[in-house]
Amino acid sequence: MHSFTSCLVHCVWSTKNREPCLSPDLRGRLSPYLGGIAKQNQMKTLAIGGVADHVHVLLSLPATISVAKAMQLLKGNSSKWIRETFPKMRAFAWQEGYGAFSVGVSGVDATVTYIRNQAAHHRTRSFREEYVAMLKKHGFAYEESMLA
Repeated sequence: MHSFTSCLVHCVWSTKNREPCLSPDLRGRLSPYLGGIAKQNQMKTLAIGGVADHVHVLLSLPATISVAKAMQLLKGNSSKWIRETFPKMRAFAWQEGYGAFSVGVSGVDATVTYIRNQAAHHRTRSFREEYVAMLKKHGFAYEESMLA
């Protein structure tokens, strides 16, 4: 018998200290790079987006890769690539940690739209406000110090 899995995860992570250092040009090149990392590791990206200080990715994970491993691969490889590709970004780093939120099949379209509309969305809501809302929606208990 074959195994079938459906593991859709909306992942969010920010730049170190939430520095707004992801320029539109860098983001334009980062999205396909993240997609390539995912593809090399048998993950599928359904949407990639973000703004100057954070990234969103909707991933379909294979049964063989944990969320933690997916984040290690995406964040680790992309930060190395940013440091090597953009000379002014030699000190670049992602913030420690990430958010990973399960998405049901019926929620894929809304999540893709949400990720693709990040620029418009963040005209009225900060990353912190967005992240706190996601944590609350998914029932996470957290302390303010965890958001720094």
